[in-house]
Amino acid sequence: MSNLLELKNVSKIYEGKKAVDNVSFQLEKGQIVGLLGPNGAGKTSLIRMITSITLPDEGQIFFHGQPLSPSHQKMIGYMPEERGLYKKMTVLEQLVYLLRLRGLSSLQAKEKSLEWLKKLFLEDWKNNQVNELSKGMQQKVQFILTVAHEPELLILDEPFSGLDPLNAQIIENYISELKNQGKTILFSTHRMEQAENFCEQIALINQGKLMINDTIQNLKRKFKKNQFKLRTPSQNYDFASKIEGIQILEQNKELIFEILPSFSVKQILIQILEFDEIHHFEEILPSLNEIFIQTVSHQAQPIKNA
Repeated sequence: MSNLLELKNVSKIYEGKKAVDNVSFQLEKGQIVGLLGPNGAGKTSLIRMITSITLPDEGQIFFHGQPLSPSHQKMIGYMPEERGLYKKMTVLEQLVYLLRLRGLSSLQAKEKSLEWLKKLFLEDWKNNQVNELSKGMQQKVQFILTVAHEPELLILDEPFSGLDPLNAQIIENYISELKNQGKTILFSTHRMEQAENFCEQIALINQGKLMINDTIQNLKRKFKKNQFKLRTPSQNYDFASKIEGIQILEQNKELIFEILPSFSVKQILIQILEFDEIHHFEEILPSLNEIFIQTVSHQAQPIKNA
């Protein structure tokens, strides 16, 4: 796959401090990447440069292999965390107006607006002013503005903010559909379980620096701690203290343990089978939330790709 978006040594400086510090990464066509980081890490500054709201002070950004320019903005859909809707315009008027700025004709903008309003169950609200809508409804209007002109790149910054569980599920389903259609998505969120569900790759920024840029699969492999869990028919694990080479972490309906460095999985399983059958056995891999906390709290050095 070829790169749709590429950042090369990009930095952004405010009052002598680098909000974004020499960041480089790529988004391939059809890829969904999670942009993660604690508050103040530099995520918003990075997004603003990709959307040409601000310009890099150092480095370059490329779109389809060409230097990023205003002409590329019609190919990008950006859903900001903060709502930026005109409160006194009706929903339909606003959608048509802003979609026309994205290059659609008046007829196309109206057709697309009505199509998406129906999909998101907002059709009955099309003639209401935005200030008459709930926060969740306004969030769905912003989602329509992000996707209705069918951009090549979608930037979603906390897309579920203000949504109740039902409407969050509706938006989640459409993001999954867009992903399956091969859209390229940069997904920024504080909710690690969402990033883990949607994303193939993670770019984690802390203090303006890119700390992690790798697939979730590789990250779990790198951060794993040689921990395992098993279940036996009897669910009686009194024998565990007799197993040489493990440290017991939990002993309830399952036995959770860590294998010491000088021992192999095979050696441990052979010992366990002398006491009982094994119904279930699996390695415990870290969650994305655990990887995030470990990386940020320990101020880890940038982790290179495998």
